[in-house]
Amino acid sequence: MKGSQAARLPGNRLHLQHGPIDLVIGADGDTEAAFAAAHGRFATVLEELVAELPLLRDAVGQWPASPVAQRMVSACQPHTANAFVTPMAAVAGSVADEILRAMVQATPLSRAYVNNGGDIAIWLTGKASFRIAMSGLAGDELGRIALTADQPSRGIATSGRGGRSLSMGIAESVTVLARNAAAADVAATLITNATDLPGHPAITRQAARDLHPDSDLGARPVVTDVAPLSHAEITCALSSGMACARDMRDKGLIDAAALTLSGETVVVGDGIVMPGLPIPNTDTHPIERIPLHV
Repeated sequence: MKGSQAARLPGNRLHLQHGPIDLVIGADGDTEAAFAAAHGRFATVLEELVAELPLLRDAVGQWPASPVAQRMVSACQPHTANAFVTPMAAVAGSVADEILRAMVQATPLSRAYVNNGGDIAIWLTGKASFRIAMSGLAGDELGRIALTADQPSRGIATSGRGGRSLSMGIAESVTVLARNAAAADVAATLITNATDLPGHPAITRQAARDLHPDSDLGARPVVTDVAPLSHAEITCALSSGMACARDMRDKGLIDAAALTLSGETVVVGDGIVMPGLPIPNTDTHPIERIPLHV
C-alpha cells in the first residue's frame, strides 16, 4: 500500500489520503503550520489502526494502544449496555478528532475542521462559526447546521443505508451533532440501526460476513434492500430511531440528530435547520456539504 498522499485543494484546503482514509482539512490562522502538523500525524494513522484491527473489530473490551483506537473505544463504551457495537463504529470520527488535535496543539487557530468523508471534527474560538449543508444520496439537501464558538457541538457525523458501510437499519441518512466527531460517529451508526421495522417483509437482509467476510458485524443481518413503505410504516421506523436519539440526548451523549427515511426527515434536539428555513448567516466561508457517510 502506498504511503499517505497530500495535495492542496481550492479554497486553501488540504487533502490527505491513505488507503480508505480520505480527509479534507481547513484552518484559519497559521495554516501552513496546521497543515504540516496534520500531515505529520496522519502519516502513521493507518498503520496504527491496521496493527490493532482484530481488537477493533471485536466487541468493546480490551484497551488498545494507539491514540486513535483509544478514542474509538472511549466513544463506544457508553453504548455497550444497550446495543452491540465495536470500536469500528467510531473509526472515521476518531481519525478526524486526532488530526484536529495535532493541528490545534501545533499552532493557535481561530477555526479549523477535519472532514473525514462526512464525519467532521471542528475547532471554533471567538466569533468563528461553521455552516454545513447535509446532502442525501441523490444530492438533495436534507438540512443545514450553523455552529458557533459558544455552542458545545464540535463533532458532526452522518451514517445511513446506501453508503459503503453496512447498516442494520433502514434510515437513508442520520446526521448527529455531539461534543466530538468520534461520539457523533458511533451515535449516528446506532441511531441508523434503531431506525428499523424488524421482521418486515419489505426489508431484505443478509449476513454481514456474506457481503464482506471481514465485517465487524459477523453473522448479524444487514439491510440490502427496502421496498416502498407506507406512511405509517415510515413513521413507525422513524419513531424508533427518534426514541434512540432522545435517549442519547437525555444522557448527554449527543446534542442533536436528523433522521431521513423515504423522503421524510425528523429532528431531535436543537442545532439542525430543516430545508427551506433560513439559517443564520454568521460565516463568510463557503457552506461545507456533507455527503452520506462512506
